[in-house]
Amino acid sequence: MALRRVRPDRFTLALLATVLLASLLPCRGPSARIADGITDGAIALLFFLHGAKLPRAAIMQGLTHWRLHLTVFASTFVLFPLLGLALMPLGHALLTPQLYLGVLFVCTLPSTVQSSIAFTSIAGGNVSAAVVSASMSNLIGIVLTPLLVGLLLASHGGGASWQGVLDIMLRLLLPFALGHVARRWIGGFVDRHRPLLGYTDQGTILLVVYTAFSAAVIDGLWRDTPISALLSTLAMCALLLATVMPTLTWAARRFGFSRGDEITIVFCGSKKSMASGIPMAKILFAGQLGGLGALVLPLMIFHQLQLMVCAVVARRYAAHGTRPVAEDDREAD
Repeated sequence: MALRRVRPDRFTLALLATVLLASLLPCRGPSARIADGITDGAIALLFFLHGAKLPRAAIMQGLTHWRLHLTVFASTFVLFPLLGLALMPLGHALLTPQLYLGVLFVCTLPSTVQSSIAFTSIAGGNVSAAVVSASMSNLIGIVLTPLLVGLLLASHGGGASWQGVLDIMLRLLLPFALGHVARRWIGGFVDRHRPLLGYTDQGTILLVVYTAFSAAVIDGLWRDTPISALLSTLAMCALLLATVMPTLTWAARRFGFSRGDEITIVFCGSKKSMASGIPMAKILFAGQLGGLGALVLPLMIFHQLQLMVCAVVARRYAAHGTRPVAEDDREAD
């Protein structure tokens, strides 16, 4: 049924429940400090496991299909940030300052891994290239995202600092590198227990969301954020996707990529990672936890929106072969 395409998944429902819990029972005082420490440890474990998961062969393979990966990286780290800056007049007119900074932050993030690969597979794309491209995007994003945040958000009134950039490299890149070195000994265990990494991803995100929204609610998030600004954030996220996905489709065909590579480019180049983004936000904006809730709201909205849109596009690719993704699809699943 068509309704199945827009039905929230269990993790989205868990996110909404976490936001509701933080709104009704915010964590404060000593318990907030304890939760913050636990969250820091969970973030380090998360990136350690991501490092252990990435095979060295995938990194080397990434060098062989450089045109595809360069196209994906250009979308992720060039096109998106430029679009975020282009939306500045609308952002200042329709959003609160923190929500617009959150939209800019979304534009700096790396691609997702799991969903990019899954949608590429459903659509019949180049899955091996998607694995390499999405993994390399996250690896490069550990370094490049904080640099982009320092350039974009700091120059537009954001609270990120260059000290935060250094902190994120130390607190995320170091565990990732240690995990990759440890893959020699624990890689088999990690590969056999992939759900472990999924639970770590989701659990860490829920912890950060709860602590961030607790601080934001205490500081008056819902009192100071009008409904019109939330709806405008949804519209702005939809506009980003509606611009990027057709642009990538056109670029892939213009530069002569195969259909399988086109699918990989469209799905890997249009995604933004919440698993990496929310932990990064906690470190980069550690000095303003009261504003972190509003800063990650656009990422949560974009996350759900990209899943719904890409599910439809992936089914269309699979069902209609080379038919353009812009065509209307009125078939029920």
